[in-house]
Amino acid sequence: MLFEPIGNELDLTERHLLVLKKVIEEAPIGILKLSEVTGMQNHKVRYSLRVLEQANLIKPSAQGAVPGDAVPKFLEEFEIEFKKISEKISRIQEIEDSIPK
Repeated sequence: MLFEPIGNELDLTERHLLVLKKVIEEAPIGILKLSEVTGMQNHKVRYSLRVLEQANLIKPSAQGAVPGDAVPKFLEEFEIEFKKISEKISRIQEIEDSIPK
């Protein structure tokens, strides 16, 4: 289906954002605790942590993950980027509305 890859990416992004949120709120926090508070399996938490670490949004410590140096800029730009995505969705909706049925 045309929208399946988009849906999969949104699911993954949602998961990464949830992990980041919990790291910001509860740092330092380890994989087991993250798994417990998010309801995600350990391997999914590990993957999200790896992605977030590569983006400098979290960094590892002996006690668990802590927010990374890129968090302030990411949070600043979050609303702007989200608005761009929302505008694209609106344009897609307009196309769908204009298709004869």
